[in-house]
Order: sequence, then C-alpha cells, then structure tokens
Amino acid sequence: MSWKGQKTRVMIFYLPRSLAKQILQCFFPHLFLVQVLSLFEAKLEKPRREVMKRAHIAGACLGASDLVLYASWGLDFWYGGRLASQEKATFTEVFQVFMVLVSSGRLLAEAGTLTPDIAKGSAAAASVFEILDRDTSINPTEPSDQVGKVEGHIDVRNVTFSYPSRPNVVVFQDFSLTVRAGSTVAMVGQSGSGKSTIIGLIERFYDPSEGEILIDGKNIKSMNLRSLRSHIGLVSQEPTLFAGTLRQNIAYGRENATEEEIIEASRAANAHNFISSLPMGYDTYAGERGVQLSGGQKQRIAIARAVLKNPAILLLDEATSALDAASERIVQDALDRMMVGRTTIVVAHRLSTIQNAETIAVLEHGAILEQGCHKDLLAKKGAYHSLVYLQTKHTEE
Repeated sequence: MSWKGQKTRVMIFYLPRSLAKQILQCFFPHLFLVQVLSLFEAKLEKPRREVMKRAHIAGACLGASDLVLYASWGLDFWYGGRLASQEKATFTEVFQVFMVLVSSGRLLAEAGTLTPDIAKGSAAAASVFEILDRDTSINPTEPSDQVGKVEGHIDVRNVTFSYPSRPNVVVFQDFSLTVRAGSTVAMVGQSGSGKSTIIGLIERFYDPSEGEILIDGKNIKSMNLRSLRSHIGLVSQEPTLFAGTLRQNIAYGRENATEEEIIEASRAANAHNFISSLPMGYDTYAGERGVQLSGGQKQRIAIARAVLKNPAILLLDEATSALDAASERIVQDALDRMMVGRTTIVVAHRLSTIQNAETIAVLEHGAILEQGCHKDLLAKKGAYHSLVYLQTKHTEE
C-alpha cells in the first residue's frame, strides 16, 4: 500500500464514525448495497421458513386429497370390474354408480367450503329470532281498548321514571304535569332536564315505573297502542323519512289518503311549492333517510305527514332547532298554523319560538321550577328570566 493510501486510512480511522460512513458510501456504494441486502435477507429468513413450512403442509394435504380421490376411483373401477366379470352387475350399472359417487362427492366438497358462511348465517338468524321471540311489556298488537274520539286532555300524575339502560339514574321523581285540551304547553330547560322524556312517555315508548299518564281521564296502558298513536302526531328534531317518494312519505300519516288530501296537507305545511318545483314533483325519491332533501325540506315533509294525520295531540320535540333562520321561519309558520285547536306540547331551546304559548314550564333535574305565561315568568325574574337573558345576550354578541 502506498503512503497516500495509508494516509487516507489513518484519516478515516480518526474521523467520526457517521462521517466516515458517508465518505465510504460515496466512494464504495456497492459495499453498503451488499450490507443492506445481507441484512434484508437475514430479516426474511424467519418468514421464509414459515412460508416453506406452510407450503410443504399445503402440498402434502393436496397430494393426500388427490391420492384419496384417485385411489377411490381406482377402487371403484376395480370392484366394478370384478362385479362385471362375475356377471353380478352390468357395465352400465357400474358406470352409473360411479358417476353418482363422483357427483355426490363433488357436491359434498363444495358444501364443505360454505361451512363458514353457513355458520355466520345461522348466528345472524339466531339473533333475529331472539329479537322476534323476546317478550316486551309494550306490545302494539295486544288486544286492549280501542281509542275513539280524543279531546286531548293530558294528565301526568306522580310519575317516577328511569331509562332501562340506566336504571340507577332517576329522570323523574314524583313528577306531575297537566295539559288542558286544545292548549299549548312549552317545556324549556337545560339539556338532560327531562323535556324529551315526557314526549317519549306520552307516546308510550316507555312506561313509568311509578305513577300514571292519563289522556281524557284514561290510563294509556289500558289503550291499544296502535290506536292511541293514531291520535298523536310527532315532529322531532331529526324527522324519520323513508327511501320512497315524497308522496309515500307524506301518505304514511294516514292510510288510504287521497291525492287531494296529500296536496292539501303539503300546502298547510308550506311544502307544496318546493315539491312542485322539483322535476318529478311528488314522485321525487327522498333517498335513504331523506338524504336528497335539506333539513328544512325534511321538516316540512314531516309536518305535512302530521297534518295529514290530523292528530288531536301534537308533540314537537325541538322541531326547528337544527334549521337556519330562513328555514326556521317557514317551518315555524307551518307549525303555528297546525297548532291551532290542538293539544300541543312543545320542547324548545330557542325561547323566541314559544313566547306565544299559553303555558311555559321550566324544567330542571326532572322537576318543574316555574310555570306560567311568558310575561308572568319574565316578571318573576327567576329561572326563565335567566334563560331568556342568556339567550338574548348570546344573540347580540
């Protein structure tokens, strides 16, 4: 080695390792390529052994299955030849039996490949039948008293209630509320105070653990559920629309409704104009859960359905809280016209929409703090006054 080479080696020896590696990589890149490939090969050694092991097992299983297949064929022909030579069976019969065995074996093998799918289907079917066979305390088809004409007087008496999923959390404790027939009662309060729970109890989505709910003096538990709900209209914050036409979604309000009645209900809900402007009109498909419509349009379709139903009791569960100002004005106008002459319970966060209600109940932790008209509650300067002040201040900001 020349003096120049020795000097280069000495310089690299005394340089920092990272810098020395960079210099060597510049002048001898193939050395690092060989090193990387060696490292890569070492890392792949264990996966390679696993793959080879599985390949050997798969090959052995395939060979064994083919051996069994062709051995059985050979056995069939050998035994069939002996029977034919002994004149115990004809060649046609031997060949027919052979084809039956081959076809049956193939079908059994193909059925075996479907075993995982059959197991999944059985599990899914079992869960469906478990739901269908489950007994429920609220049965819409139970033979009970049919509901005739309803005036709409609602009386909630000493109700205690907890949701089945949270039995330890008491929503109502000895709660009472009276709504006169034809009047409008608005319920306001913080989230979790029990406003929407009252809607669910009147619709009998749940039964109270104690107390009773009366409509026109009759306990709703003694009424046929389907018949009871035919007199109650519900417009919620998220209306339920189905993947059918707008005509079909409105017609769900009442069976055997005529075309004129559907159009009249749409006019009352301020929905006829926008429906008529669509290319297919009332034959326009709403899409899954009404995905083809805006929030305000879905609300007006739901209101039209409720108008067509012509219920004696109207339940509005924050029907305009998710709408913009323009849509809210249109929907609120439709609701105001629909509320005339009906027993109406309104759950609202926007207090400006319920100022004209005959009675406003302020709820907190499942109890009524204040009750009265808008003017009287403001004069008390209590909980309702605080809610109005906070909402007005937030709007001004």
